[in-house]
Amino acid sequence: MFELYQLEQLLIVAECGTLSGAAEKLHLSQPALSRSMQKLEEELQVTLFDRQKNKISLNENGKLAIELARRVVEQANDLMEQVRAFDRSQRTIFIGSCAPAPLWELSSWTSGIYPDMTVSSEMKENETLLDGLKKGLYQCIILPYPAEEPDLYSVPFETEQLYFSLPPAHPLSSAKGLYFKDIDGETILLLAQIGFWKKLCDEKMPSTHALMQTEQADFAELVQASALPAFVSDMAMRYDGKPKNRVVIPVLDPEATATYYFVCRKGEKSKLAALIQRVNSNRK
Repeated sequence: MFELYQLEQLLIVAECGTLSGAAEKLHLSQPALSRSMQKLEEELQVTLFDRQKNKISLNENGKLAIELARRVVEQANDLMEQVRAFDRSQRTIFIGSCAPAPLWELSSWTSGIYPDMTVSSEMKENETLLDGLKKGLYQCIILPYPAEEPDLYSVPFETEQLYFSLPPAHPLSSAKGLYFKDIDGETILLLAQIGFWKKLCDEKMPSTHALMQTEQADFAELVQASALPAFVSDMAMRYDGKPKNRVVIPVLDPEATATYYFVCRKGEKSKLAALIQRVNSNRK
């Protein structure tokens, strides 16, 4: 019987177009790769290549084998991913979120409710979160909209409101409210890891030059010392307080207020019952 690695090698040969290129990418000698492909042909009892002097190319059998091999490799990778995710889920609760602020609260609650479990979290795009939840990579996720699919349980979690954080000397610091367009075109300070908010800022403020900061502590220090606009949210101020020496002004665009939803698979509800109860009680 052929091995999975032979199918993976076959796909690399098709991708590179030559045995020499595939061998280099696979860190194999060309004779070793050639023998592996010959062995695969023997196992399949068909030829996959038209061989000429110093050149091989896929024949019709080979082209079909490529299509089927790609499916098999994808299914094998999916199997490994799901089995590993299941094993991790026995010891770890994985939380995925579309933004950082909901993770602060949810991770803290989860650690307190399940002290014998490791809590791990990360931010990803919405579709990646949903796909990961369905595959069992996450036990629960936070989305900026409800999940309507029948196999998923979705409940409102928190609401976050964006504010502009301006120095008192800024021309707009006396405004009661501002729109994204009012600051568009200026240079602003922006945290790099803000989830879906980054895409919103890019869409609403296309002419703005953002000075990206990767560390929260460095960002907070720079905001205090700088005369540049920045963003802050009500959830952030709940944890860290209002930025010093700054005026905070609500962003009036409707997109600047996000309602987050806690989402899990319905089959996981009993396992997460205590956490779900905490989420629901927070809304009252």
